[in-house]
Amino acid sequence: MSISTSRSLATILVYVLGVCVVAKAQSPSNLGDTATPTSTEEPSSNAVAKQAANPLATMWLIQYQQNNDWVGMPLNHGNQVESNLQFQPLISMSLTDSWNLDVRPVFRLFSSAPYVSSAQQERRVTGFGDTVFAFALSPGHALVGNWLIAVGPTFVFPTATESKLGQSNWQGGPTAALGYVGEHFIAYIFPQQWFKIGGDGQTTKQLDAQYAFVYFLRNGWSIGTNPDVFVDWESKPGNQVTFPVGLQIGKLRKVGPLPIKFDVQAEYYAIHPEVYGPKWGAQLQITPVIPSLIKKRIF
Repeated sequence: MSISTSRSLATILVYVLGVCVVAKAQSPSNLGDTATPTSTEEPSSNAVAKQAANPLATMWLIQYQQNNDWVGMPLNHGNQVESNLQFQPLISMSLTDSWNLDVRPVFRLFSSAPYVSSAQQERRVTGFGDTVFAFALSPGHALVGNWLIAVGPTFVFPTATESKLGQSNWQGGPTAALGYVGEHFIAYIFPQQWFKIGGDGQTTKQLDAQYAFVYFLRNGWSIGTNPDVFVDWESKPGNQVTFPVGLQIGKLRKVGPLPIKFDVQAEYYAIHPEVYGPKWGAQLQITPVIPSLIKKRIF
């Protein structure tokens, strides 16, 4: 079996796994107090919406994210759309009464990137992208109250099916999270720093930092911002930083017994590389929220 075939099968398995997990969570035994609409047992729509927006949520988030960015092409070829679909679940488990472990993989199920060939012709490459795995150790509410604090390692695996969709490197480094959950809002920053530790690609040293402020309105509505800043430390000065600002609007809805948060965000890249740098972006997130399927403490 070829590498590309194996990765295509892996993509299908990831999608099927997400569907199966959601289907299992819809059964009454797994939905628990979110299945019966009572004022004493069911979390409010805003409480569930906060979980869906929390990078250290205690519930499981089965999130899909579609990104479309308008990037500047070289040699006066104008702007083209770069697109990717990511499956990025958040899996939380209790290690002890006071400490949790959060696992956040990011699978690029579909990537489509434009480029200009050596013959100065516009081309497009499509396939599977690199995979990120982040692990975060976080203290529970009993230790830090409403603060969000976490630290751990993060890794990038060279799973891209095309060289232009990945970096052909094994990468690793630290990650952390710092934030606060208020009565009507959540704010946090979640940086990940990667260094090359192996592989055939060029030297890589890069930072991705997600920053967010989300205000929760009535009936499951929310408004805020939730973009990612990217820094390529190995690029030339002036082309290192990609800094977007965004406006995100969200709504929590129930599909049958399952709460799902829908978010759309428009992004403007105030700072970006001149060549192949994104200028504008549109993002759609669909986040089913389910109770943790790991009920017992690990230790």
